[in-house]
Amino acid sequence: MSIQVTELKHFFWNLQNYITNSFSEVEDQAFLSDEWVKPVDSPLQGYGRTMIVENGHFFERAGVAFSHVSGQKLPPSATAQRPEIAGGSFEAMGVSLVFHPRNPKVPTVHMNVRCLVAQKEGIDPVWWFGGGMDLTPYYGNVEDCIHFHQTCKNVLDTFDEKYYPVFKKNCDAYFYLPHRQEPRGIGGIFFDDFSELGFEQSFNLTQSVGKSLVDAYLPIAKKNQAQSYTPEEKDFQEYRRGRYAEFNLVYDRGTHFGLQSGGRAESILMSMPPVARWQYQRRIEPGSPEYQLTDFFLRPRDWLTQ
Repeated sequence: MSIQVTELKHFFWNLQNYITNSFSEVEDQAFLSDEWVKPVDSPLQGYGRTMIVENGHFFERAGVAFSHVSGQKLPPSATAQRPEIAGGSFEAMGVSLVFHPRNPKVPTVHMNVRCLVAQKEGIDPVWWFGGGMDLTPYYGNVEDCIHFHQTCKNVLDTFDEKYYPVFKKNCDAYFYLPHRQEPRGIGGIFFDDFSELGFEQSFNLTQSVGKSLVDAYLPIAKKNQAQSYTPEEKDFQEYRRGRYAEFNLVYDRGTHFGLQSGGRAESILMSMPPVARWQYQRRIEPGSPEYQLTDFFLRPRDWLTQ
């Protein structure tokens, strides 16, 4: 895997640069670059670079993390679907991002793309790709939802038209909070354990998904960045961010993998919103924009047949 690992690192490292450079336009400042290396006595070896904006003009928090790590034992979150490699060593690499805008009229976005290679004595090395992106609005906009999903579909259709409906369904199922009986947002695409196109084409698909984040989200950010908002709307954003935090801490496999494998907590938890709130009871006025979020936008639907 030496040549392929080099190719993977080159892409993921440059993808991080491409995304942060693109979004510096709306933030009007560069992302802070924080490079790190795991200590030699750590169970997880490797290095990474976290690029982040906190308390910015546009973003309250925006983090884009690159990591390349290896370990001697796969954590349970990585072997639940592949018990045959339990106990094996692994090498993982990828880019993950979460953008939490200041303005509640601009949705939060998440994206990650990654590759994992597992080795265990007695079996051939196992590799797979995973990733996707999803959008979490606080005040819904149909045009934004359509644009986001259409961009995802356009990218996947260049490989096979079967992928968008499958990956959308995966996303709807994955980003769901059972204890709230509601999705985290309006979805997008999600894939994991993906190797069916062979290494080169599976990697090409992963690259295309990663790069398309800019086309999917930057126009939405630019369109909505100047909208005015009230303190009450900001309060509602923070209330809904509580749902985001619940998903990341309770259900997200990436968070679990990172923490279970001894990853760098600061980089893993950068996906958390900087401010969130929980209320024991909160009445939402029927017919209000806040009510429409759960009554319309968070209902499962095909956004491309509106």
